[in-house]
Amino acid sequence: MSLSPPSPAPPPAGAPSRGAAAWTRPVWVSRAGPAGSAPGAMPFRKACGPKLTNSPTVIVMVGLPARGKTYISKKLTRYLNWIGVPTKVFNVGEYRREAVKQYSSYNFFRPDNEEAMKVRKQCALAALRDVKSYLAKEGGQIAVFDATNTTRERRHMILHFAKENDFKAFFIESVCDDPTVVASNIMEVKISSPDYKDCNSAEAMDDFMKRISCYEASYQPLDPDKCDRDLSLIKVIDVGRRFLVNRVQDHIQSRIVYYLMNIHVQPRTIYLCRHGENEHNLQGRIGGDSGLSSRGKKFASALSKFVEEQNLKDLRVWTRTPGCSRWRSGLRLSVRRVGSSQPS
Repeated sequence: MSLSPPSPAPPPAGAPSRGAAAWTRPVWVSRAGPAGSAPGAMPFRKACGPKLTNSPTVIVMVGLPARGKTYISKKLTRYLNWIGVPTKVFNVGEYRREAVKQYSSYNFFRPDNEEAMKVRKQCALAALRDVKSYLAKEGGQIAVFDATNTTRERRHMILHFAKENDFKAFFIESVCDDPTVVASNIMEVKISSPDYKDCNSAEAMDDFMKRISCYEASYQPLDPDKCDRDLSLIKVIDVGRRFLVNRVQDHIQSRIVYYLMNIHVQPRTIYLCRHGENEHNLQGRIGGDSGLSSRGKKFASALSKFVEEQNLKDLRVWTRTPGCSRWRSGLRLSVRRVGSSQPS
């Protein structure tokens, strides 16, 4: 299967050319409830698949803590590697834990803690050095710089780094003001962090909320309407309820945007189940569309009861529908409440 982008459709008569002006307006998307060389040539870059980027790209995560940045980073990295684009995550928090072996409290993140600010900046610079090595020497095509990057000063530093090394920069900001979602993220992820290995859940929650407050004091969101009009970015708002996309530069960035619009930051459960025993199973036959055996019907009823007991919200069922196959899906039976009916 070819991974090359489709040929673009010709623009309508009178439409502007596909230049800078065509990409300056942000796009809002709402969601209803992927042994020698010539002098001066670029150094050879290793790749495990087709090269989908013209130049290396640094993906810069932006957002307050507990907004799903690391989750997005890992999911996106897995996807990009899967489609053949060598990608790696550089989590600044891991560099900080390596530099500061023992975490004390949220005071480390206070903006007026000058000593800690120096340590945090050095950790960010160390991560950027590794980003440069990965993209320039190790054959990487995309590096995900996973940190809060909540100030324009920090983002300008990263932009300067990217420009200096001829890398593209693409910003992903995760914005969420729902306290329920934030608290859920903290309880499910942050309290199990090495920072809180010696704390109980209540202490970890209290400290992390204060840590968030430290970032909120200096947080400067991306602003594509004014300050950040020239940046390539996507804002993921309220766990994917809404998106803002600005100045997508190339095919791989469009793949990233499409992927981000179709993932879920919050955990979800997927149940996989095959049909119960059918008449063809008893005869040793494969295929066909026979009805369930008596044991298969018992299995479907039991599965129906199990699903109802889970009290799953927004349950969606994917199954075959023709013929007697509705009998062969216990989940379909559970949704339609036809566990005791006869097939038509």
